[in-house]
Amino acid sequence: MKLTDATTEFIKEHVTDDPSKLAFQAKKYPDVDMPFVITQIVGRRIAMDKIPSWGNTDGLIYPRHLSLEQCSSEATARYKSALIKGNTLVDMTGGMGIDCAFLSANFQRAVYVERQQELCEIASLNFPLLGLEHIDVVNGDGVEYLSQVEKVDWLFLDPARRNEQGGKVVAIADCEPNVAEISELLVSKAGQVLIKLSPMLDLSLALHDLPFAREVYVVSVANECKELLVILRKESVDNKILIHCVNILKNGEIQTYSFDKEQEQQGCEYTQTVGRFLYEPNASILKAGAYKSMANSYKLKKLHSNSHLYTSDQLIADFPGRKFECEAVFSLNKKELKVNLEAIKQANITVRNFPSSVAELRKRLKLSDGGDTYLFATTLMDEQKVLVKCHKS
Repeated sequence: MKLTDATTEFIKEHVTDDPSKLAFQAKKYPDVDMPFVITQIVGRRIAMDKIPSWGNTDGLIYPRHLSLEQCSSEATARYKSALIKGNTLVDMTGGMGIDCAFLSANFQRAVYVERQQELCEIASLNFPLLGLEHIDVVNGDGVEYLSQVEKVDWLFLDPARRNEQGGKVVAIADCEPNVAEISELLVSKAGQVLIKLSPMLDLSLALHDLPFAREVYVVSVANECKELLVILRKESVDNKILIHCVNILKNGEIQTYSFDKEQEQQGCEYTQTVGRFLYEPNASILKAGAYKSMANSYKLKKLHSNSHLYTSDQLIADFPGRKFECEAVFSLNKKELKVNLEAIKQANITVRNFPSSVAELRKRLKLSDGGDTYLFATTLMDEQKVLVKCHKS
């Protein structure tokens, strides 16, 4: 399976070629294992975008597409690596090895455990090329391996989120392993446990199923929710679960907002008047449900209990989300629409707690997508349906 110099050069020369066309040309290259090479070309292309430090490393082996599809991006793997450190780490669900590679940087010794022999062989070849000589590769079942080892500092699990038919699943009980069933074993074998779950999973259900949950990280990249991370610990100081809303921006900047359920249960100030500025929280905050605590933390007024849009007369420059300066607030009355939208041919439309979809509004307003104008269709505290016209602040 190891790449020869000739194969490596062939991949470099043809990395931009169409894989399907390359497959038809296999007879031209009788000394090339074309199916293997095509897998490597496709894998390297994905890695250049998703895991750039790997994509730029010659000699790495890439597995079949499914493993690449399921693995973490470099941005999220690096973020996770900043959360944990210690002497010993066990990755119970090794997969392609992205998370293990980055997490292991803060440990004296790490163990990668994976059921699939092919992935273990790939990891054994890749880790040394990445300078990760301190990772031991074990071909076996993670739960069985855990039952045989002494206590470690950290465990990491990324349960498989596909059923026997290959379809995607979300619920903890449908994943393999079912971390709810083995949570007692996990916290008995490690000081702390980091679990990566589907970003589609309902957070309240996850916390209900995981009684040892102590911290939660809802991680987005460029405002798209990517991972739901839960840290388990046996001991708890005050029974509070701290929830961290994380958005990794394209420029590498990280927006973070943290809260607990008690803060969210407090009331907040509402208004039926849109001020000079309008705010839309990032995807992680909306996923975590930090609706009232967000208003209180940044001294903002909320437009409606279900709208999740906020306003102020003074700009809150460090707000973790999109910020806009308002130009007008109006109804869908024909006269008001003509006054406010007559000169506009395109706009970015967002719907928050509004009876029409973006597509329906775009058709009704006869506006194409794009431009510098932003329209928020929403409901105010008095139940009035309005459009808020604004531009980015």
